[in-house]
Amino acid sequence: MDKILSFIAKETNGKCYTSFKFCHDGVAVPSIAYEDKPGEKISLKEYGETDHSPNTRDMTKRAKQIEGSTPLFNFFLDGSRRTYKVDDIEYQKKIFPIVAGQIGVGCCQRIDKSTFCKTALEHNLVLSLPDYAHADGYKPELFFNSLAEKINQISSLTKYNLKFSKILPYISKGLQEGETFENRGIAKIQDEMIECEKKIVSQLTAKNLLNECSYLIKDGSLQYKPMKTGDYREISKIRNNYRCVIGVSKQFNPELLKDKNNKSNASTIAHLDLYHRTPAFMYEPGTQFGDVKFAIWYVRIRDTKYTNTPFSGILKVEKMLMTGSESKNGLETDEIDAITANIINERNPVCYGSDNRWANHLYPIYLTEKYIKSQYISDLHLLNLF
Repeated sequence: MDKILSFIAKETNGKCYTSFKFCHDGVAVPSIAYEDKPGEKISLKEYGETDHSPNTRDMTKRAKQIEGSTPLFNFFLDGSRRTYKVDDIEYQKKIFPIVAGQIGVGCCQRIDKSTFCKTALEHNLVLSLPDYAHADGYKPELFFNSLAEKINQISSLTKYNLKFSKILPYISKGLQEGETFENRGIAKIQDEMIECEKKIVSQLTAKNLLNECSYLIKDGSLQYKPMKTGDYREISKIRNNYRCVIGVSKQFNPELLKDKNNKSNASTIAHLDLYHRTPAFMYEPGTQFGDVKFAIWYVRIRDTKYTNTPFSGILKVEKMLMTGSESKNGLETDEIDAITANIINERNPVCYGSDNRWANHLYPIYLTEKYIKSQYISDLHLLNLF
């Protein structure tokens, strides 16, 4: 049976080393993967809502009032990727890793209170190679597209009706201190996953499925970094797609919340009472994002007596600001209260025992994540393709 690695080496004039193959998710040292962006600071100096009260707000009554009514959130989006080191390859007397990936991005729709269905699914196999694999530098995109098509004709793929959607070249020079080529390959796969998320949001918007009565919750931050390529590379140009989209982060760095003296105000989050939220704060990522601003706030959805850490059961919530008035004055406080109350009502049922992040999960997002991962081929199967 043909092997992918030997074919790549032949087509790109490289030399493979038959290195140990492994899935990164299976060997990583346990750590907290914060969803906040590096360098992000959320300051208490500027409010992201019209009410400038510094006190937390109790959402218990508001959440109770809307129980049983039509929920605000009908669509739930999650993205996942799994990466693999499959070999090392030599070009120009330098050794580079070959990284493979499975990308899964899906959106589920609530049909009624007990029924969900798939609205969109992207499940793609990708490869990340050093750009040295295309030595002459002439029309590299055409070269890598052609290489992917040739790889997809290999019998080890056609036998199982599998194919690689893209080859994602990473830059082969100019490493910074602490940076690795392997991490560059993984970053390219992560960026491709983000593009798939943006694509699905764009499709839902084009179909008029997102509106003031039918919002989407995206698992994770909405603060997409600008990219050099891709149809959705500039968030400022696709901002209108996110008018009815909320980003909800399960894992966040509480130290990023700074008080007026630029000191940590993490205790404000940790001491939140059940069903209380912080004030919304204004956040502007920077000029590289254009003029995009966000309203960011935190809400506790689980009682501390059932959780293990001060920040278990707390969600970080983001909404992109759309109008000039919102960018200047923030969101209407009543709108934030309505969004928060609906988020609180998404907390049950729980996935306790099925996921160690259960206290921070919204169940529809958990279902979407489980569905996406059920579409993956096994790690052993993927590694054996090479």
